[in-house]
Amino acid sequence: LSICGKLCYAIGGAPNQVAGSAAAFFLQIYLLDIAHITPFHASLVLFIGKASGAVTDPVAGFFISKSRWTKIGRLMPWMLACTPFTVVSYFFMWYLPPFVSGRVAWYLTFYCLFQALTTLFQVPYSALTMFLSTDQKERDSATAYRMTMEVLGTLIGAALQGQIVASAHVSHHCTVNPPVNTTDSWHGTPSFPDPSDPLSHQVIYMIAAGVIGGVYLLGIVTLFLGVKEKDDPYALNSDRAIPFCKGLGLTMKHGPYVKLTASFLLISTAVQLEQSNFVLFCTHAADLRNHFQYLVVTILVSAAVSIPFWQKFLQRFGKKCAACGVSWMIPFAVMLVTIPNLILAYFVAFISGLSIAASLLLPWSMLPDVVDNFRLQNPHGKGHETIFYSSYVFFTKMSAGIGLGISAAGLEFTGYKPGICRQSNDVILTLKILIGAVPAILILVGLFILLFYPITEESRKETKLALEVLR
Repeated sequence: LSICGKLCYAIGGAPNQVAGSAAAFFLQIYLLDIAHITPFHASLVLFIGKASGAVTDPVAGFFISKSRWTKIGRLMPWMLACTPFTVVSYFFMWYLPPFVSGRVAWYLTFYCLFQALTTLFQVPYSALTMFLSTDQKERDSATAYRMTMEVLGTLIGAALQGQIVASAHVSHHCTVNPPVNTTDSWHGTPSFPDPSDPLSHQVIYMIAAGVIGGVYLLGIVTLFLGVKEKDDPYALNSDRAIPFCKGLGLTMKHGPYVKLTASFLLISTAVQLEQSNFVLFCTHAADLRNHFQYLVVTILVSAAVSIPFWQKFLQRFGKKCAACGVSWMIPFAVMLVTIPNLILAYFVAFISGLSIAASLLLPWSMLPDVVDNFRLQNPHGKGHETIFYSSYVFFTKMSAGIGLGISAAGLEFTGYKPGICRQSNDVILTLKILIGAVPAILILVGLFILLFYPITEESRKETKLALEVLR
């Protein structure tokens, strides 16, 4: 694989991360403080949206596995077809409709559409890794390029969104100490944006959505022009496609896949909880409302810079050993929750970026090894790659949706009020638990499961030699 080909492949997946990052960090606070829907309804939007994306994964995997080869490949047509619709749904996801009573249905509809369409892109895109090269090192290298660019995409999405919409969440009447003799938003009366302002808060969010929509178009053009899909380089001439239902059953019984998926669905849920509640935590629980966009950028710069380090680390010490880096964020996140200090917050952001980079790179680097292991045990079947990738994304999205829904429902239960400067102590405690305790437990349990993951560096080499003989 040429460096240019790897870069084009990596750039093609970045727009999904740009949009996903913006939604992960800002959609919850947008729904609460700009759209002014209740935390309970926000939890419904987040959970059902994630669930719709999760349900789309096996459906997409089924239809893609049945697709025929075309002049531009078997996977590329899916990515090209869904991108324009993804841009439209993303834009309207940030639009504030003039009516109030139907806003929940509006955001639910477009968030579900956005999640489903990004799935129709992500499943063939992630499976494309297996059709770039048969060499494990080349695939790992392409995955490292992809993860670096996706983290940069996450950085760009958070930075663009954060810088553009920061003014929507900095209220000039919210000072460190509450004003004397006042009954304004310090004491529970929400402050609403002035709709007569041409650059009001909702318009600012729409500008950000338009910019990120342009990034989508740039990414798909680069992918189409720079990447050539190979027609199933793994298949023998006598191979027959595995029926989807049979392939799904075999996938669910494959021990390495089950352990890998169970481990990283817990870890990815922890990262999702950190992302979705971090801005709320900085705004309401840590008195860092003027710094949250810079803290988010710090996290993502750290993650982007550390991807090459983790790639070298896993090559030298092994992928299971590299998983220990995911746990680095735990003690520092707990420190931030207990001692909300500005300098400490930036240090925690830096360490969290290192951990997030490891959590992003490892599963997508280990999944091709699982597919190779499955291929060795089932040498006369083909077309199973999309089944592995779609079902993996299904489980991680579903678990993340459950986690986000529960966290937003927790804010509703403890009395979160949109638009006020000072939330109740119960809300602040809930945010601290969602940032500190819950992710720590999920990460530790996920790493414990990963201890039983059976594919080692030695078994990877043996599998590689056996597949070369088979081919």
